[in-house]
Amino acid sequence: MDKKTKGRILEEALKLFSRNGYSGTSMSDIANQLNITKGALYRHYSSKQAIFDSIVEKMSQLDLERAKEYEMPEGTIEEMEEVYSLTSAANIITYTKEQFRYWTKEEFPSCFRRMLTLEQYRDENMAKLYHNYIAAGPLQYMADIFGAILGEEVDAMQTALDFYGPVFLLYSVYDGMEDKEVVLKILDQHVDHFLDILKNKNTGDII
Repeated sequence: MDKKTKGRILEEALKLFSRNGYSGTSMSDIANQLNITKGALYRHYSSKQAIFDSIVEKMSQLDLERAKEYEMPEGTIEEMEEVYSLTSAANIITYTKEQFRYWTKEEFPSCFRRMLTLEQYRDENMAKLYHNYIAAGPLQYMADIFGAILGEEVDAMQTALDFYGPVFLLYSVYDGMEDKEVVLKILDQHVDHFLDILKNKNTGDII
């Protein structure tokens, strides 16, 4: 199958899902958006669910690639405990800032985030994806990293809440803010300031 065409279908479908919701978008809507017939669309994807599954698969792959790119743990702490413990403060700072820009400024992931935000109260599976990608997933990921780096010196989950809570809030602030660059500056200041505090509190200079 034509990979370029399949990729374009995913992109245009996700744009519609992010505007109208997954439940509010039909295969006809997607075909019309692409200016093709439904028959042509079905030759590439058998259903709307198949399109959605491919979108999630692409996001999962992008997630792994980004963790690798920024030298962050790519698996669970049970699978990669040593990698978690060796994660540097510089990598945490860079990764957090770049992830925020990724979820807000890059079209495919930002549409994915908006779709999940719209659908989380309508569909249980969408709610799980929202929590895995935007809410509880990143929170637990940071708790595991802080726990591995700092050990029993800090409450890892509380530290993660203090660190990621404002980041999570800033997604909503960003979406409603006219001057979005202001939000990015606030995010950068928060991340830099928070890790400076951790460094000052940690006499062992682990982070």
